[in-house]
Amino acid sequence: MVRKSVMTKDNELTVFITSRESTCAECGENLGSRAWITLSREKGALCLTCADLDHLSYLPSGDAALTRRAKAKSGLYAVVLTWSRSRKRYERQGLLVEEKALDEAEAECLADADLREIRKIREAERRKAIDKAYVKEYGTKIRLLYPHIPPDLETKIAEHACLKYSGRVGRSDRAKRFDSEAITLSIIAHIRHTETDYDELLMRGFDRRDARGIVKDRIDEVLEKWRGEPNDSDVTE
Repeated sequence: MVRKSVMTKDNELTVFITSRESTCAECGENLGSRAWITLSREKGALCLTCADLDHLSYLPSGDAALTRRAKAKSGLYAVVLTWSRSRKRYERQGLLVEEKALDEAEAECLADADLREIRKIREAERRKAIDKAYVKEYGTKIRLLYPHIPPDLETKIAEHACLKYSGRVGRSDRAKRFDSEAITLSIIAHIRHTETDYDELLMRGFDRRDARGIVKDRIDEVLEKWRGEPNDSDVTE
C-alpha cells in the first residue's frame, strides 16, 4: 500500500508539532504532547520514524537565504507547522532537510557573508581613499592661498575641517568646490582656537560675537603673515 502524507498547497510534505497527546498509528508509540508527526490520509498520525523523516535535520525559520538554499539542495524536505491559537491558523516554524544539504547551504551562506564583509571593507577603503584625496586637494588649496603657512599645518587644518559628518566648514558644498572664502573660514577657525585667547574668553563668559570681535585683529595679523601680502577681502567673521 502506498502511504500518502498531507501536503501543503505547493505539494510540500508537512510535519506538525502537536499541542495534545498523540500516538503513532503505525508503530503504536505514545508520542506525548508537543510531538512531531505527519498525517497520513489512510492511517492518521505517524511519528517521524514511521514516516521516514527522522533522518532529516531541523532548520528553524529566520534566515531566508539559508532556508532557500537548503530547501533547493535537499532531495527530501518537509515544512514544519504548528497551530497558532491566537491567529487560528497553522504557521511555519522551519524545515526538515537533509543534513548534507544543510551543511552545503551553511557553507555557501558563510562564503556570502565573508564576501559581503570583504566588499564592505573594500568600499570603506575606497571611501577613505577618496576622503584622503579630498583632504590632500583641500590642503593644497590652503597652501596656494596661504603659501607662508607653517609646514604641514595645511594638512592638519584640512583633516580637521573635512572630518566626515562633522558639520565643519570643510564639509560644506562651497568648500567641496574649493571655494576660496570657505577655505579661508576653516583657516580662521583654526587660528581662532590656537592663536588667540578666544576659547579662554568663552570660558570667562564672553558672548561668542563679542569674543570674535576681540580676537579679530589677531586673526587678521596671522592671515596676512601666512598669505604673505595684505588682502582686505579676507573674511574674518
